[in-house]
Amino acid sequence: MPRSPRIPHPAPLPSLIALALCAWGGAASAQQATPDEPLPLRSSRVLGAPGKSGAKPALVISGAKVSAQMDQQAEGTDGVELRYGELVLSADKLNYRIVDDLARAEGNVRITHQGNVFTGPLLQLYVSRFEGEFLAPSFFLAATGGAGKADIIKFQDSEHLSATQGTYSSCPIVDNQEPAWQISAKQLRMDLAANEGQAEGAVLRFLGVPILAAPSLSFPLSSARKSGWLPPNIFLDNRSGLEFGVPYYWNIAPQRDATFTPFVMTKRGVGLDSEFRYLEPGHVGRVNVDLLPSDRVFGHSRWDLKLANDGAFGDWHYRLKSERVSDDDYWKDMSRRVESQTPRLLASDLNISRQKELSWGVIDTYARLQHWQTLQGTDVPSQFDSPYQRSPQIGVRLTTAADEAVLDSFRPWGRKARLEGGLELEYNRFDLPGSARAGQPHGGQRVHALGHVAAPLGGEAWWLIPRLSFNAAAYDLDRPQADGRTRMHRVVPTLSIDHGWVFERDTTLFGRDMRQSLEPRLLYVNTPFRDQASLPNFDAAPKDFNFDSIYTDNPFSGVDRVSDLHAVSAGATSRWVSTANGEEILRLGAVQRFLFRDQLVTPDGQPVTQRFSDLLLAAAAHLDEKWWADSTLEFNPETNRSVRSVLRARYSPGPFKTVSLAYRLARGQSEQVELAWQWPIYGQPVTSRGADSRGCGGAWYSAGRVQYSLRDRRLTDSVAGFEYDAGCWVLRWGIERLSTGRAETNTRFMLQLELIGLSQLGSNALKVLKDNVPGYRRLSSDRSPSSDFLP
Repeated sequence: MPRSPRIPHPAPLPSLIALALCAWGGAASAQQATPDEPLPLRSSRVLGAPGKSGAKPALVISGAKVSAQMDQQAEGTDGVELRYGELVLSADKLNYRIVDDLARAEGNVRITHQGNVFTGPLLQLYVSRFEGEFLAPSFFLAATGGAGKADIIKFQDSEHLSATQGTYSSCPIVDNQEPAWQISAKQLRMDLAANEGQAEGAVLRFLGVPILAAPSLSFPLSSARKSGWLPPNIFLDNRSGLEFGVPYYWNIAPQRDATFTPFVMTKRGVGLDSEFRYLEPGHVGRVNVDLLPSDRVFGHSRWDLKLANDGAFGDWHYRLKSERVSDDDYWKDMSRRVESQTPRLLASDLNISRQKELSWGVIDTYARLQHWQTLQGTDVPSQFDSPYQRSPQIGVRLTTAADEAVLDSFRPWGRKARLEGGLELEYNRFDLPGSARAGQPHGGQRVHALGHVAAPLGGEAWWLIPRLSFNAAAYDLDRPQADGRTRMHRVVPTLSIDHGWVFERDTTLFGRDMRQSLEPRLLYVNTPFRDQASLPNFDAAPKDFNFDSIYTDNPFSGVDRVSDLHAVSAGATSRWVSTANGEEILRLGAVQRFLFRDQLVTPDGQPVTQRFSDLLLAAAAHLDEKWWADSTLEFNPETNRSVRSVLRARYSPGPFKTVSLAYRLARGQSEQVELAWQWPIYGQPVTSRGADSRGCGGAWYSAGRVQYSLRDRRLTDSVAGFEYDAGCWVLRWGIERLSTGRAETNTRFMLQLELIGLSQLGSNALKVLKDNVPGYRRLSSDRSPSSDFLP
């Protein structure tokens, strides 16, 4: 425990000890001490939290010179300190009146209480109930990490205080200069228990210029939620002009809230964005409604509705995710409000499922409604085929594994095998959305069954999985096919054998100890030909040809197409892993497929007669802490040319320094180069809010991502901007360019001011940079609350 300085004789030691033990409810007798012995301090307990005996925390006064009168008062000078529970009060001079419980401190007064720090020249405080006044104090609030000053601070109790003519900022005060930004208020009240602050006559100043004012406002004292107005949003683009919105946050209940953002667009008019969120037992979700009642440019009302809900009723789980917009051009004009990853194809998806585990396996029962809104527009060449809707989809899936005891007599290669199996039975009603392109085949009904049985074998370094499966489907179409049939069916069996090994050895690479693996793999597939040209295709699509899909038994996803594949895929991967930290340093891989016969069921309908497929090559390297690189290549052995390739490299030598370069080629379709970066361009990086006050000595950064089409010789989706980090504030601005058609673009101007410890004003440039720049790091990510603001 800490010890007090030696108290010089003839200080009344027994009186001081009695003050510590008796004045606050203690019942112990005073311990004798000689004048030459140091007086030990008693440990403090939590303020207002008596122990089981109900005793209050001990009050201890220590200092270079301390005197006391029994049951009357105590005085101290020359660095005196008072401790009571979580309260620590230090000053040049202290007078404590025992009867009134009143402490009066003068000269370099400092209070530390619950992480908050107050300093100033004069204080009067009723200690046990923490009530009093502090003249001309500076303060630091642990909950927000900010500091300020006031003419007077009044403490009502440990949870309530008020400040007159107060200021607040996360910037330090340097050489008596005003901080770069600060909030000033005529009257400031803080309720720490309710996490609420009230300010009257509040003004936000940035570099001495008022940028926001309010006669009265409320705000939270931490990251907890609090109803009130939020900082304004500002956006600027070439399609809507300047947009200005002020969100209002409504904390309805601990499990519910809502945000309403009235906005005005200089080109289009006035609107309202709204969001409602809830988190109930077993249910979570949100509802967004964005409304522009009268778009002056478009001539009609515009809206966007988004639903996202998850929950459960007993054993049944549901998920609803939906987005709908008012018109086909909404994704161009209001792209910031569209959440779908495919902005021209919006889904409404409702899933209901139930999983039940039994002694022999698992039963999954499910139902689904899936509808689409396709935003086709009037540009015919850019229109696309709509996927079919499921109205509804109903199915059951069974998965089982046979007990090993049942198969005890089946021991190939001396190893016990086990059987795994699965069966999926499903009904679908397919139809087209009303916005589908003319000429697409009409819908119908389908019942299908997918089944498999496998007997996996293996050890620690190998596996062998023989598998027999089938795909059966029956159709009932709304309109007859070219041969006049409306009903048809087919069954397609498949045999596959998947075999692989993992070999390892210890080695070195560039002088570093490594563990190298060699992982060869073979997949044999034999599927007989079944003519499917006259059958409908509701949900089948070709898989992307890559390292994952080449090891599957069907090049199609979905149910309606099963390729007549009789082939073997052979490949190998080798990895070098550091034995020091387990990090993968280098990976090389190659795989190719060999056809035993022509493949007739193909994505483009043209038979594949080439015996050897394209060769897939892959490499990834992290040979140095600063460098990353990876590449994939699809090489055609007949033409001796690459069909597709991706090459990427990234250099990150330190914090806030990253540059990446990428090249992508899809021969005959696209060829792109991409450059992305975040890099300091001037000044020294700021690592704490105390590094700068008004912006002098900050650091400039540039960040962005630029895509250039070598095929079209033009810039495509790109973003470029600059950031200035002044320590307690960060300014970001830049331009984002999005392609909305073959000859159309949407250009946005981004401007965002981040006041560290308070809020962000303007457009969300931070999110744009994080989404677009690989390895991007927020400049203010290392800021943390600190009490170094105070002298």
